[in-house]
Amino acid sequence: MPDDLCFAPALELATLIRERALSPVELTHAVLDQIQRLNPKLGAYVLVHAERALDEARRAERAVMTGAPLGALHGVPVSIKDNLWTAGERTTSGSRLLADFIAPEDTPSVAGLRAAGAIFVGRTNLPEFAWRGSTDNPLFGESRNPWDLTRTPGGSTGGGAAAVAAGLAPLALGSDGAGSIRIPASFSGLVGLKPTFGRVPMYPAPGGHELVAHVCPLARTVRDVALMMNATARHDARDPFALPDDAVDYVASCDAPLALTGPLRVAWSPDLGFAPVEAETRDIVADAARLFTHLGAKVDDATPDIGDPGWILRTLYGGAQAGAHAARPKEQKARMDPELVAYAEASASLTVVDHVKAVAARQAMVDTLRRFFERYDLLITPTLCLPAFPLGVVGPREVAGREVTHLGWTLCYPFNYSGQPAISVPAGWTKSGLPVGMQIVGRRLDDALVLRAAAAFEAARPWAARRPPLT
Repeated sequence: MPDDLCFAPALELATLIRERALSPVELTHAVLDQIQRLNPKLGAYVLVHAERALDEARRAERAVMTGAPLGALHGVPVSIKDNLWTAGERTTSGSRLLADFIAPEDTPSVAGLRAAGAIFVGRTNLPEFAWRGSTDNPLFGESRNPWDLTRTPGGSTGGGAAAVAAGLAPLALGSDGAGSIRIPASFSGLVGLKPTFGRVPMYPAPGGHELVAHVCPLARTVRDVALMMNATARHDARDPFALPDDAVDYVASCDAPLALTGPLRVAWSPDLGFAPVEAETRDIVADAARLFTHLGAKVDDATPDIGDPGWILRTLYGGAQAGAHAARPKEQKARMDPELVAYAEASASLTVVDHVKAVAARQAMVDTLRRFFERYDLLITPTLCLPAFPLGVVGPREVAGREVTHLGWTLCYPFNYSGQPAISVPAGWTKSGLPVGMQIVGRRLDDALVLRAAAAFEAARPWAARRPPLT
């Protein structure tokens, strides 16, 4: 029974708690026991609040028994990525430079989860300053993938992904600046949504990444991700880019018919026209995309003409890292991830002219995507170009016989630049047992449709019952 609790959907757990069929204390004990058993192997959590979580669970139980008003996540354990502020807690961003930093207040998404009644069991690992698509840092070391402990769970929300995949909490709160929720979702067999830019407010501002960074939910099921959206997708004045409340019930959106006003127009692109994709990954996602024809959609082979946006990423993302770290004193750099330092220093020679050209190219790419989505409701791609790669590297140097640069093995980052909602769901597993993700992209503000499409696919080809060998 405890193991079953650790893998039950959050939506089901919350219902059982409200119906007095499950004690929040029992659930929290089960999750904490799972953490104690498996976290030493996974490196998912960097801080566990066992006693405090149990105190919160006891208060949650009393509220149930006394008939007090209950939030949608009342008594449900959640993990928080260690770059998102939680008032009064150490928040390190995986860096020895912030090893003693105490957050002065809750970030908006944390406050939303708290108001919904979630129980925070701990903080999860990430690469230093969330800079890469694998999770390893000088302060806490590496996180490992529950599907294969010799491989990365992805990054930068890698600790959260390892935790959810192994039953160390049903939900994780993370972030995504160039794929950091969708990469670990794909590598770890999970659902990760990057909402429309501004839909989930972010504070404090993430420096040079403020126009691409998103706060994101990560879970095992689509409806659990939607449940987190209901708690976090609310306007907060601290974020100047935060959108007004849309009053959407994202869980209810998952229950609506896929096509509300006629057949959906879906584009399938195996590579977005620029990315090298391994054959097995491409074939798994192509088979998954074809399923949408049986769900009532019209699926075309179609790719937006965005060229190769890798140089935009290298300029804007690299420039942001250079601005944050290239001029740090030598003694600080000596305490940092040497790969991050090298990446920042290599980007320090970029000029203002380089930056302006990249901004203009980004704007042109966004316009191209806007025109593409005048013809299509959704775009489906592989999330990544390959399954999880081995530990000990920032990323692969080569995919499908082609050399790739930093994050060039993903199909995620163009939609950070366009601000569109994009979700990664499990499309299948490789012959060696590694998960492969499918990315579903919608128009800006069409988060509900993206979730509805993902939920329809999950109903047709469910995955949540499959568990990693570690568990």
